Amino acid sequence: MNTELIIDVRETEVAIALLENKQLVELNKERSNVQFSVGDIYLGKVKKIMPGLNAAFVDVGYEKDAFLHYLDLGPQFKTLQKYVQDHYSRKNKTIPISKYGMLPDIDKSGKITDVLSTGQPVMVQIAKEPISTKGPRLTSEISIAGRNIVLVPFNDKVSISQKITAPEERKRLKRLMESIIPKNFGVIVRTAAEGKKVAVLDAELRSLIKRWEITVEKLKNPGYPVLLTSEIKRTSAILRDMLNGSFNSIHVNDENVYEEIREYIESIAPEKEKIVKLYNGNVPIFDQFGVEKQIKSLFGRTVSIKSGAYLIVEHTEALHVI
Repeated sequence: MNTELIIDVRETEVAIALLENKQLVELNKERSNVQFSVGDIYLGKVKKIMPGLNAAFVDVGYEKDAFLHYLDLGPQFKTLQKYVQDHYSRKNKTIPISKYGMLPDIDKSGKITDVLSTGQPVMVQIAKEPISTKGPRLTSEISIAGRNIVLVPFNDKVSISQKITAPEERKRLKRLMESIIPKNFGVIVRTAAEGKKVAVLDAELRSLIKRWEITVEKLKNPGYPVLLTSEIKRTSAILRDMLNGSFNSIHVNDENVYEEIREYIESIAPEKEKIVKLYNGNVPIFDQFGVEKQIKSLFGRTVSIKSGAYLIVEHTEALHVI
């Protein structure tokens, strides 16, 4: 099967089309001017406690304060807060999580006032981007996503994707991860990890732990709210989730995004670097590869049939007419 990604970079959005044997099977569109992205980690400042909602509003630098509910704090929130306080504004050496003492889990039915107070710093992660008049939705159960695994600091569980159904493979991955993961870290094993060797997963685990350590280093700089670490650029995030060994080519019409993708591919699969190609044609990239025509056919009012006939779908006030 010939599998291609066609990436159309526009001023306000990035559109990514997945083609299999020239047929459009998936289309992703992301705004390219979004300031706050899911996965970004901040040191925020608690602005207001809302006991009635059992939540707090947190300043992360957005025009509207972000929302953090008690149930999104994570069971090891007390440990995380102590760890943040032990590093904030200090110049001493970073304490490895594996050597850090874990505190008891917070009460599942507890109150926000038991663990947070106005003005204190809190490490948070964007769980949902801001929409309309609402600020971002936050979580304090921090996670750092890779292609094959997701690293969860202050955790001790190894979870396997439900899409990996073979019992022996699930057991193999669980044993493998339990043998290499440091103390006080948990992982979520993603579907892409199926069949991967220990060397691949160990290298990614080390890379994710390094990203966490770089994040913690930034806690030593006074002042907050501040962005501690940003999720990889959205284009690379989509690639991370979509990419597999069957890809033949990736075409992109923007030089900066081309370099970003090429570097990303080089980091995860150096032998695949040459599949990334910069498109410089005069015809729009989606027209050149037949994507635009398929989009109009799939999402328009006219649906073509292979026999040569076509259907017209009309949405009226009372019903849909075919």
